[in-house]
Amino acid sequence: MKKIIWIIIGIAVVALVASKLISNKKTTESKVYQFDKEKPISVEVDTIRLKFLSAENAFTGTFEPNKETKISAETQGKINSVLVDVGSYVSQGQTLIQLDNSLLKLQLQTVQVQIEGLEDDVKRYTILAQADAVQGVQLEKTQLGLKSTKVQKATIQEQINKTTIKAPFNGIVTAKLSEVGAFAAPGVPLLQITDIGTLRFTVNVPENNLAQFQNNQTYKISADVFPDISLSGKITMIGSKANMGNSFPVQFQVTNTKNLTIKSGMFGKVNFGESTQEKGILIPSSAIIESVGKTQVYVVKNGKAVLKTITISKNIGNKTIVKDGLTEGDVIVTSGFINLFNQANVEVKN
Repeated sequence: MKKIIWIIIGIAVVALVASKLISNKKTTESKVYQFDKEKPISVEVDTIRLKFLSAENAFTGTFEPNKETKISAETQGKINSVLVDVGSYVSQGQTLIQLDNSLLKLQLQTVQVQIEGLEDDVKRYTILAQADAVQGVQLEKTQLGLKSTKVQKATIQEQINKTTIKAPFNGIVTAKLSEVGAFAAPGVPLLQITDIGTLRFTVNVPENNLAQFQNNQTYKISADVFPDISLSGKITMIGSKANMGNSFPVQFQVTNTKNLTIKSGMFGKVNFGESTQEKGILIPSSAIIESVGKTQVYVVKNGKAVLKTITISKNIGNKTIVKDGLTEGDVIVTSGFINLFNQANVEVKN
């Protein structure tokens, strides 16, 4: 009898636990969001229309300084004065920084006194040697001592010269890395000077267009922010190895304007002639989806979003020119990509 009672109790406990688990499962499922694939997804769209595209025969590049260097001292010492600041235009040979050289000047004075004494000794020993009053070897030793002291003087003078740091070329001070009272040492940068009187302009050219460029030829170049300023650029280098985008670097040497209007880091274009007008398809770049090496967009057909592979030509700002894959009248999705998938039902926002 007791055995039957325990079996009944066990069955009741199992049933109770099972009931509780089923109840918990239903409660959890009710709280979890269930995505309904059949429910239409709200999207924004744009209808494709042919538009006039300005097709410029140009390549975009970047201006860089012809020369740029960080200046450091050739000898160590305390900085007594910094004679320039960021933005200062400097000429080649102009003094930029003066290091403390007071001890070196004292050493130079000491050596100068030694030279004067040795010169007097050489004069006396020359007279005495001619009269056989002293041995000739004593005169020779004095003469060698004089030569050695003069070399020592030249060495100290060169050290003094190196305490005056001068500009190696014409340019603008673009960074000030130390101040008066700091300690200068060889290899520690103190100033940065940038020469933008002459600029390097570099573009990346696809292999199909590389034949348009010839060494030592001159081309018209303009800066994006100053389109009215026409610059002349001479090709100094055509790359021999393509980059990851299968383009080749082409570099031009460009003379800046007198007031150095073009700055390092600005964008520009090298032009090959007048722009032409042609019709094409221009879509927002945000509508493009990159997936597994494919360039795709969602096209709305019969109330569904259909993925379509396209071929693009180039970007113009935040727009992209489509070369193939779309036709006039197609309706593409431009916004509302969350939860959107191929063949999803969609509703267009008004």
